[in-house]
Parts: sequence; structure tokens; C-alpha cells
Amino acid sequence: MRLLRCTRKSRRAVVLPLLFLLTLPAAAHVIDADLSKLSRTEIFWTYIKLGFTHILPLGFDHILFIISLYILEPRLKPVLWQATAFTVAHSITLGLAMYGVIRPPGSVVEPIIALSILFVALENILTTTLSPWRLAIVFGFGLIHGMGFAGALTGLGLPQRDYAGSLISFNVGVELGQVTIILLCWALVGRWAASRPWYRARVVVPVSVVVGLVAAYWTVERLLA
Repeated sequence: MRLLRCTRKSRRAVVLPLLFLLTLPAAAHVIDADLSKLSRTEIFWTYIKLGFTHILPLGFDHILFIISLYILEPRLKPVLWQATAFTVAHSITLGLAMYGVIRPPGSVVEPIIALSILFVALENILTTTLSPWRLAIVFGFGLIHGMGFAGALTGLGLPQRDYAGSLISFNVGVELGQVTIILLCWALVGRWAASRPWYRARVVVPVSVVVGLVAAYWTVERLLA
């Protein structure tokens, strides 16, 4: 009975924060400065901040995606490789979209982003080890997420006098946000719980179930929007 109570408490500890994401109000990026009056260094830091905040705290779907990537194999090296593949991929499509080479409709991109989160969550539930082809899957999903990043960045615009530099800065900020999520997951869970025999039952499965339910909800919501 005591073990059962502990298990329930452990599941609530990881499930409730994820459910809380659904209750957070939507927020928007805002540039509260006249870019024409800023130096290139100031523009650089402005777009790094925008990229970071697009992940933390505003990117609820991207946060869940990174958490899902991390929990199956909670060592830093595998997830950092996945994050690198994801960053390279989203940098490609973000750049293509911002330069007008591709024009992905948000009505298509946003549901696919939600489906990518659902896919990773289901994979975590159905498999017990990290498959070698996950890097390729993450790269493919990164291409889709990059189009989503482009939607946010298009609304903000990029300064014409440092277009490429601002684009790179935004990507750097996004990567810093992703790495921050990974390090937080490692410090809060992976560092002390990953080697425990109950890790999969109390962390991987319940977290993935909740992430999957949230992603399924977002998929339907975005398809009907």
C-alpha cells in the first residue's frame, strides 16, 4: 500500500506540471525597441532573447517535444545529439521561409507539429530503448518545427541592415532554450532517477501519456481552428 501511494505521488509530481501548461494564457512576442536605433550588437542580443523566449516560456509545444525526446534515454549525450539534429533541421526551413523560398501555411504546419509531439510520446510508451533511426525522425520533425518558428518570426520581422545576423541570433536563442530544458530535465529527474528500476514506470510512461493526450488535444484544436 505504501509503495502504491508513493507511485501515485510520483506520477502526480510529473503529470500536474504538464497539465498546467494547458492553463497558461497565450502570449506573444514583442519587440519593445526601435530596431533602427539599435547597434548590431544590441540587435544580436534582442533576437537571441526572442529565440530563447520562443521556447521558454512561450513555446509550450516545443517544451513538450524536448521533454519527450529526453525522457526515453535520459543521458545528456544522446539527447544533445537529437537536439543538434533538430536545430540543424529547423535552421534550414526557418531560413528558407524567412527568405521566401518556401511559404508553408500555418494551418498545415501547426497540426503537424502537434502530431510530431504525439508521435514521440507514443514511441516512448511503446519502446524501451532509443532506436538508431530516431535522429532521422527528429531531423524530419525539426524541418516542420522550423516552419512554425518562421510563423512567429515573420510577425516580428527582421531588420534589413542585419537580416542574416538577426536570423542566426534567433536560432541561437532557440538552441539555448532547448539546451536549458534538457539541463533542467537532467537536474530535476535524470541525474538522480534515471538509473532507478522504477524510472520507466513512474516517469517515462506517465509523462508520455500526458504529453500524448495534450498533443492529441492540440492536434484536434488546430485542425478545427
